[in-house]
Amino acid sequence: MEPEVAVVGTVFIDCKGFARQRYNPLGRNLGSISFVHGGVGRNVAENLANLGLPVIFVSSVDESALGKEVAGRLVRSGVNLDYLTFAAERGMGMWLAVLDQKGDLVGSISQMPDLSLLAGLVEEKGQAVVERAGHIVLELDLNEAISRRVVEVARQYGKSIYGIPGNLEVILNNRDLLRQMDCFICNEIEYGRLLGTDLSGAEIEDLQEKLVLFVDQEGPPSMVITLGSRGSVYYDSRTREKGYQPAFQTELIDSSGAGDAFFSGTVMGLVKKRSLTESVIYGTRVAQWTIQVAENTCPVLKEKIRNEDLFVKVLPPVGKSINKAAV
Repeated sequence: MEPEVAVVGTVFIDCKGFARQRYNPLGRNLGSISFVHGGVGRNVAENLANLGLPVIFVSSVDESALGKEVAGRLVRSGVNLDYLTFAAERGMGMWLAVLDQKGDLVGSISQMPDLSLLAGLVEEKGQAVVERAGHIVLELDLNEAISRRVVEVARQYGKSIYGIPGNLEVILNNRDLLRQMDCFICNEIEYGRLLGTDLSGAEIEDLQEKLVLFVDQEGPPSMVITLGSRGSVYYDSRTREKGYQPAFQTELIDSSGAGDAFFSGTVMGLVKKRSLTESVIYGTRVAQWTIQVAENTCPVLKEKIRNEDLFVKVLPPVGKSINKAAV
């Protein structure tokens, strides 16, 4: 059996408003409103499980009907919840999002969960999680204490760490954490903040040159920068592998969750020991499928990859079950 991937991160419930026509920030906007399961950690855990990897999710949810609904969906996807804790309140966050008629995010407000719950869980059971897992996915910017504890234990046991940013504040103030990642994936806005410059409109070649310089001087061994509809650039300092991957053109329904989907597909490839170039292609395809639906994850991802030649060589045998938990 493949080593498990431990995902340390948050759960959110997203309240999404979809404008029917051109969005007017100062006026009334007719459209539709829905509640969907979200959170960077939750999205990635579900994606990785649906991509055929055995996943442990380290997080917290509310003891409410919504919290149990979140847990139930994760279990049905095959995620192990041995290290999920239930709380009376603020076990999970809330995200209010407004999307325009094209499906692009035009405004949002976040309410964070009580991170002391996750901090306590990591302190108490983090070593057991890392010992058990073969790879660690860390939602960075939870807070410094959680990030450092996970990194410390992972490095103690020689486990690979894949980092995805939350709000980037912890990373900006603790850049040494970046060097502990085996691969760090972020978008061009976050990358610009790391460099202290505005990269909007920058040419692909310029972005690639800056990425090589950044990774060689102060970054993790490998990085990928997502560029939205333009695709992504990537660089691995260990193999000197670098390149540009265009996005796959598709109809956009909802862009939220695309970054988490890209991250998930890329990490799946890396866990399967594929090159960074191949892994980025997996990420690009999973992101394409995700923006075609009005959820943060593609609900038919398992079926999609079974019918996609690109994924056949990295899928587990048909019928092999990886679900190890029940709610």
